[in-house]
Amino acid sequence: MTDLSRSERIRLNEGLRDWLAYQLRQTERTLDELRREEAEDRRRREVARAEMSWKLQPARVEGTQPMLHRGNCGLYRTQLGYLDREHVVIALEEFPELAMCELCAPWGSLGIPRPRRQPGE
Repeated sequence: MTDLSRSERIRLNEGLRDWLAYQLRQTERTLDELRREEAEDRRRREVARAEMSWKLQPARVEGTQPMLHRGNCGLYRTQLGYLDREHVVIALEEFPELAMCELCAPWGSLGIPRPRRQPGE
């Protein structure tokens, strides 16, 4: 390469720079796409987790029962965490008259009969 003139070496290095810049742009696009896919996978896993889970809304008034919702129920939004089936069974043992959301019908996903309506509902 020492036989090349300075202007030829400049031209070659500019070409190399342009090619490397192109490769960098392609790599950045690939990284952006992979990050979007990863975020979408994370979102889908969270949606699936919510659909397979339940959440417990604390009683609003002293002396009343908490209310059980499906994890994806929009009536009660919480970021406190979801319950798995085992924890729902514990909640049902602790609160035998546990209220259940009429909108999301958590009894169906638990495989239990629909609870009878409470007075005043």
